[in-house]
Amino acid sequence: MEREQCSWCGERVAADEGYRAFEPVGERRAVFCRLEHIVPWAIRGAHWSPAPVEAGELRDGLEPYCARCGSPLPDTEVLLVRHRGEHRIADAFCSVDHLREWATAGGRWA
Repeated sequence: MEREQCSWCGERVAADEGYRAFEPVGERRAVFCRLEHIVPWAIRGAHWSPAPVEAGELRDGLEPYCARCGSPLPDTEVLLVRHRGEHRIADAFCSVDHLREWATAGGRWA
């Protein structure tokens, strides 16, 4: 099974585990082994890795509003996808700051 490194701690993350953040416009992504690792990553400047992003698939089933503030998403949206086995759970944000605030508050389970 392919494993990527967490963008914050460097821990290996299996393809069916963890979280993937995407910035489709900038063709950038980040990987996290835990939701909590998004917070320090964002505070320190959100260091992304270059990667082509097929945002169409990621947006399937998503509302066109920020999961944190409810505002319509800008072109510079940030997407977060939780990988849980074969399941993919996606949320969209209007900025990295709103992604960080959402993660700080506990994500979907706030």
